Amino acid sequence: MTSLWLDTAAPLETDAFEPDATVDEVVVGAGLTGLVTALLLARAGRRVTVLEARTVGAATTGNTTAKLSQLQGTQLSKVLTATYPAVMRAYAEGNSAAFDWMTVYLRESGVPFDRRDAVTYAATADGAAAVLHEGRLAASTGLDVRVVADAGLPFRTYGAVVLQDQAQFDPLDVLGALVADIRALGGRVVEGARVTAVRASAPARVTTPLGDVHADHVVLATGTPILDRGLYFVKTHAHRSYAQSFRLPSGDLPDGMFIGVESPTRSIRTFGDLLLTGGNGHGVGRHDSPRRAAQELTDWTMQHWPGAELDHSWAAQDYIAPHHVPFVGFLPRGRRRILLATGFDKWGMTNGVATAMTLAADLLGGHEPWMRALRHRITTPRALASGIGENAAVGWWYAKGYVRTLSRPLPATPPAEGEGATGRRRMLPAGISTVDGATCAVSTVCPHLFAALSWNDGEKSWDCPAHGSRFAADGTRLEGPAKRDLRRVE
Repeated sequence: MTSLWLDTAAPLETDAFEPDATVDEVVVGAGLTGLVTALLLARAGRRVTVLEARTVGAATTGNTTAKLSQLQGTQLSKVLTATYPAVMRAYAEGNSAAFDWMTVYLRESGVPFDRRDAVTYAATADGAAAVLHEGRLAASTGLDVRVVADAGLPFRTYGAVVLQDQAQFDPLDVLGALVADIRALGGRVVEGARVTAVRASAPARVTTPLGDVHADHVVLATGTPILDRGLYFVKTHAHRSYAQSFRLPSGDLPDGMFIGVESPTRSIRTFGDLLLTGGNGHGVGRHDSPRRAAQELTDWTMQHWPGAELDHSWAAQDYIAPHHVPFVGFLPRGRRRILLATGFDKWGMTNGVATAMTLAADLLGGHEPWMRALRHRITTPRALASGIGENAAVGWWYAKGYVRTLSRPLPATPPAEGEGATGRRRMLPAGISTVDGATCAVSTVCPHLFAALSWNDGEKSWDCPAHGSRFAADGTRLEGPAKRDLRRVE
């Protein structure tokens, strides 16, 4: 499952790793948040090195639907429900600032993008009230929205909120421009450099299998922090959702960027002559068959666009905070040398830029009022209850995973192509899979906090239902808070 963007991206020129280099800042993670942060610091004359475990955009940014919008489904309603009106207004202001920064950057860098209306629609009569409520909240924050009776899609809708002149693009085009600009300013972007430890010494020491790098500050822009201090793996939960691109026989594409208010979510946009749909999300490692979840999205698309031909299918991982507002700033017990950003709640094209602006302000000065308001929010009882409920679910998945795995021995016969199975080996969880003709057996104890992993039959990976770490069939770490690969077993 390779995204449309990653499959068609042009090769990027990056830099070789320099062992024992000393810089002003190390940014860990070469997605949108990390690269915008690095560019803002480089523009201020800072010596910056970006370290990416895999390749630029390999995780969330390279798998997004890349909708740059200040109207975000029912996000304002979610924020208000879990916080207060002042926080909701600050969230909207921060996203507007990020939208403005990004559109200016796209124009100045010559990155192609399309202006599109953003549309939040109701596909059921029950969803109409949510649409109207979001419209009122959006208008209260100064967004020039309008409410319409019909969204203009090939199925019945029950009202929609529209915000004109939002944007959509290929996210790898943006990342390529950011990498080039960072390097032109003297910064370095290094691929294949997985960070395994960060020590908050003076200077901070960043450890990779290639060697160490030293810096005044380290920014963790890795989706979720790879350091456990601060317990952000507890404060957020990992969510996996699907996206697909289709060719239509008639070429009759919808004109806009759409997202429904119902569950499962249905997201719609276009790219050239392709239709892109998304949704069907679930907790990482918590679906019996991710392959079936992706197929349900395909079936839904073909139902409403008859004759549509599947072109690409992929999935993305996002982290959701109980108050639906990102965590950003200095990491607890990091001696003000380590910073983080996480919890973008599937709206990373604006939240990623907004947090990058906040991180740059932390290091360079110049905080905006919306930055301070978002940072000093109070955890409401509703948000606290949501967090408690999620962590109770984590405990349940720990128990379920071990009971399921240890109740049977690891199969002696290799699974069929594309399949995986779990079982006990010497009284510990293990898994065996066959992918691309290669059979591998690995420990399915997550090296982060020892939850039992689940087989993902759609992406052919081992996924952690506790905190969202993911591993390839051969045990190679893909993403999440884990820092080590899975151990191979006989």
